[in-house]
Amino acid sequence: MYVEDDYLMLSGIQHFLFCKRQWALIHIEQIWSENIYTSQGQIIHQKVDQPFIKEKRRGLILSRAMDVSSCQLGLSGTLDLIEFHKAEEGVELENRSGKWQPVIVEYKRGKKKKYAYDEVQLMAQGICIEENLSIKLDYGYLYYQQTDTRERVDFTQDLRNLTIKSAQEMHDYYRRKYIPPAEYFKNCRLCSIYEECRPRLTKKSKNIQRYIYGAEL
Repeated sequence: MYVEDDYLMLSGIQHFLFCKRQWALIHIEQIWSENIYTSQGQIIHQKVDQPFIKEKRRGLILSRAMDVSSCQLGLSGTLDLIEFHKAEEGVELENRSGKWQPVIVEYKRGKKKKYAYDEVQLMAQGICIEENLSIKLDYGYLYYQQTDTRERVDFTQDLRNLTIKSAQEMHDYYRRKYIPPAEYFKNCRLCSIYEECRPRLTKKSKNIQRYIYGAEL
């Protein structure tokens, strides 16, 4: 369990799984730059994250920009959207009659990814809601703007374990102020902090020496 002063940004867990060095440079070294992809992501979330806009339809309440946290994960952040569906097995809400089942919806700029980066972020949000509302969640949704698709994510035990392990590792890196060494991948140039990271130069010390001296040492 973590105390509030030690909480890290919940959204960072997606960055951490995508590239641990990127996460460390942003969250430990406080290095940040914008590019077209980060700007597009901010535009999408600005449209969604309106905390004072709540919609109610028959048997459904939509709440945006809800602040959540988890002492188990040591993370805090803001949800894009949480739907409350009227259901007997749900939770009670202030000034609302009956019980309501929460379902989280996280918005993403691109399309569904090969690896579970986004799913872990959604699961971390789910653990926050479970703690905050004292309820067990079975699933949530990822909405991908590029493909206009809404993907259901089941909150399996394997996904929970990966999320807890990732959060623990994030805290370990942050406590030690550890910056992982660079690894170069084909998508590195799409990263907003590519220039600050310089993965081609920092991947191996021998490569840096070649760059400086122009010869094999």
